[in-house]
Amino acid sequence: MNTPALELRQLKKRFGQTEIIRGIDLQVRPGERVALIGPNGAGKSTLFNLISGRFAPSSGQVLLNGTEVTGMPPYRINRLGLSRSFQITNIFHQLSVFENLRCAVLWSLGYRYSFWHRLNALRDARERAEEVMEAIGLGWRRNVAAGSLTYAEQRALEIGITIAGGASVILLDEPTAGMSRSESDAAVELIARVTEGRTLLMVEHDMSVVFGLADRIAVVVYGQLLACDTPAAIRENAEVQEAYLGGHAPQQELA
Repeated sequence: MNTPALELRQLKKRFGQTEIIRGIDLQVRPGERVALIGPNGAGKSTLFNLISGRFAPSSGQVLLNGTEVTGMPPYRINRLGLSRSFQITNIFHQLSVFENLRCAVLWSLGYRYSFWHRLNALRDARERAEEVMEAIGLGWRRNVAAGSLTYAEQRALEIGITIAGGASVILLDEPTAGMSRSESDAAVELIARVTEGRTLLMVEHDMSVVFGLADRIAVVVYGQLLACDTPAAIRENAEVQEAYLGGHAPQQELA
């Protein structure tokens, strides 16, 4: 059996006396796209913070491509091949689209803390940034300050920043939140294209996005994994209907 790209083993997180994540086991296979869904307050964002190192778990393990990363700081986990986006867009607003992406590729190209290098002379960084910029459809906005982009363009730029360093495992936290239907459709196409061959775990509330992208859907309720299965199986799962939709929502809401 192939080593999972991402594995959670009895992962738990407690804040004071309140247990938010209550023993989650999950395996995500290399190249697989898994959507994490659940009602507000289910613990999805906390789980992302545990995986990416923003929070240390109270107990349990996180493994990235077979290497335990439990409790490591985010920068170390990132350098081992995991990158994430956030619910609130994180970009350098005063820098151009190109400059944002060039910043994102430097470490992966080996420049580390090489303050003596002139950025404009780094051909490989320029080419990689331009490659990602074209992939996310922002080549025509190359020299525009990121803060001047539309909301959907800023989200596309953040996705570009997330993949620019070459991470094999990508975490996207509500990538289409706040978008119109046409913008969401474009974002789904973008995410599918730029994560091809990578492992994707995403939190998303828009069911059309979830069913349009996911190979499997993991349902989290009250900090526990209720189900993890194919979209078709999740759509028919009575427990998911009861817990996630309150037992009265029509099935088409999970379609």
